[in-house]
Amino acid sequence: MNLIITCGRHLEDEAAEEISMILNDLGDKGPRVDISNLSGILTALTSLDPFFVVRKIQEKILDEPWSIRYCHRIIPIQEVVVTEKESIVNAALNHTEAIKSQNTYRITVEKRHSTISTNEIIDAIASRIQNKVSLKKFDWIVLVEILGNKTGVSVLKEDDVISTQRLKRSLSE
Repeated sequence: MNLIITCGRHLEDEAAEEISMILNDLGDKGPRVDISNLSGILTALTSLDPFFVVRKIQEKILDEPWSIRYCHRIIPIQEVVVTEKESIVNAALNHTEAIKSQNTYRITVEKRHSTISTNEIIDAIASRIQNKVSLKKFDWIVLVEILGNKTGVSVLKEDDVISTQRLKRSLSE
């Protein structure tokens, strides 16, 4: 998985078809889209750069806001590991080279179907990154997406995650 897609409950089939068509249109002729056992959550494995996919979807919404109806959030994932504290911490640290010494960051943990401690993960990652933490005005997000026994990790900018609904609302303002 290198994309996590959220959608409305019970609209997973429609969202899977929508993201499959988008990935196909972008040039991935064999994307793998899976409906998770979590309501409203899909995962996708694409041969394309997931950050490129998010940028292209943003452009598509700006040009044709009505063309994306079912996918709500599209989140690029850089690494997938087993849901275990050390694996998650190591995965996060594998991708922090983009964070320059003067940059600030925040850690966001989205946890579904797991009893692993959010605070333990945050503390373990933060203790190994020397940069200043800022929860409100940050340059980077260390994103940890826990989906049961699998965890996706990315280090990204705030606009690397797309909320289709928020973007569509901003167009009408």
